Amino acid sequence: MESPYKGKTGLKRVWNALFYSFDGLAAAFKHEDAFRQELLLASILIPAAVFIPVSATMKCLMISSVLGVLIVELLNSGIEAVTDRVSLEDHALAKRAKDLGSAAVLLSIANVVTVWVFAVLQ
Repeated sequence: MESPYKGKTGLKRVWNALFYSFDGLAAAFKHEDAFRQELLLASILIPAAVFIPVSATMKCLMISSVLGVLIVELLNSGIEAVTDRVSLEDHALAKRAKDLGSAAVLLSIANVVTVWVFAVLQ
């Protein structure tokens, strides 16, 4: 069955998508501890990046690496929600899906650490 919202085009689709995105952010904030923790960290690191005396390019890299963690966490949370919707039973593929999402979050955090270390040491 195809979504009834798929027929929307143009500005109406963009407008609807904007509010779906806000709903997703609100759901992540309400239900995902990791997202709230990473958002708290982002609220510290992003302003810090603005004030650290590095080039504008490096500031962009620092900020985008932090935003990358939030993006990957949202995708990971989506994978977990869909996996749990399908079944709460232990299953090797469900574990793999969740573990892969978790690994993606870990790598995005490692990216933040790498970018910030190089920025501060430059």
